Amino acid sequence: MTERKLLLGGRLRRLRRELGLSQTAMAGELGLSPSYLNHLERNQRPVTAAVLLKLADVYDFDVKALTAEGGEGTGVAALTEIFADPMFADLAIPRYELVEAADNAPSVAGAVARLYAALLEARRQPAADGEEKAAPRPENWVRDHIQTQRNHFPFLEEAAETLAGALGESAFVAESLRRRLKEGFGIETRIVAPELLDGASQHYDFHRRRLMLSALLRPESRNFALAYQLALVEFRPLIARMIEGAAPPDEPSRHLLHMSLANYAAGAILLPYAPFLEAAERERYDIDRLCALFGASVEQVSHRLTTLQRNGARGVPFFMLRVDAAGNVSKRFAGEAFPFSRFGGTCPRWNLHSAFQTPGRAVTQIVETPDGQRFFTIARTVERNVRLDPREDSQLAIGLGCDLKHAPRLLYADGFNLADPLVTPIGPACTLCPRIRCPQRAAAPSGRTLTVSEHRKTISPFPFLGG
Repeated sequence: MTERKLLLGGRLRRLRRELGLSQTAMAGELGLSPSYLNHLERNQRPVTAAVLLKLADVYDFDVKALTAEGGEGTGVAALTEIFADPMFADLAIPRYELVEAADNAPSVAGAVARLYAALLEARRQPAADGEEKAAPRPENWVRDHIQTQRNHFPFLEEAAETLAGALGESAFVAESLRRRLKEGFGIETRIVAPELLDGASQHYDFHRRRLMLSALLRPESRNFALAYQLALVEFRPLIARMIEGAAPPDEPSRHLLHMSLANYAAGAILLPYAPFLEAAERERYDIDRLCALFGASVEQVSHRLTTLQRNGARGVPFFMLRVDAAGNVSKRFAGEAFPFSRFGGTCPRWNLHSAFQTPGRAVTQIVETPDGQRFFTIARTVERNVRLDPREDSQLAIGLGCDLKHAPRLLYADGFNLADPLVTPIGPACTLCPRIRCPQRAAAPSGRTLTVSEHRKTISPFPFLGG
């Protein structure tokens, strides 16, 4: 911090607005004058180490979220991906302008990302004559909102940890959850035939105050369903305040955010923060042992590992993806670094895809992104919660990863030469990847000139000019 001035006005202003504070109120809580805070937000003064420490102390805030390049939300990597689109090729926008936009106008950068997501959706689903163009899809908006919070919600964590303590031992959590629903809220739980739920895995009947769970749910999924319903009623006021603060753009996004926050709370009830982090560190992040200790599924444990970002008690900052056999991404969470495409799929050279060939087995790999970042990754298959037709493929693949510097803390890294590892070069979506000699390339990078010749065949079906 002594080597460069930290001009973080846009990010500081965004933080203040997310907290719902006026400049005067925030200045008072930080022990600053309103005029000084105003200078900080307008980048007329650099943010000092003392102010960063005060922010962390008063708001239980991770200062890395302010000082990391691009900050939270839409950073330089996402803007670079957006402006790599061929329609911007003639603008030749330099990187320093993208850095300035992410640093000084994060809300504008976020709006650009939202517009681009809407554009992609409109391209996929062109509107008929007289119809409005598609708005950003609710799942994209919710995913972006969760990522701006670094997939960690302190107030939900605290409430869930208190509730988990009241429920007692995890070995008897199902009965404790049932009792809490019945005695606290008059909700009765029934296990019913899947035919009665018409394709749903669970359904709450408001009139009869009855929670119906599919008989096809596995025990760990049944526990999660009970915890989800309890979170909906137990944390209703808290979740409502969080939704209002997030200001979803439409009702579908509001409902999906409500469901996502309740899912987060359910995971925090079943895998309470402090005990889970202590066990994760003790067991060196052995997923199977954590599943056994907490009676949870591989997917539940994997998802929970991406949320361990409490100030003063952090776990390994994992990112996680879930894909189907066709490569469609259905979950994408990150506790810290997240090197993959925000708007596209994943690199075929990452062995997340080959996990389908070894069901139930953890497959490890060290990958390197084009900018030189290295990540230790773990991939394995999981089963869908419910499979209505036994002839259907029920497998999905989970990919977990973290910066290579954290690998010594992982059981899965034993046996690797981390000082001089064998790495696999990967990239983001093919349209963004600058790697020239890739035999699995499916498209040339946007804005690059193809060098196809009828007299020469290359290992890549799309050779292009580098530089």
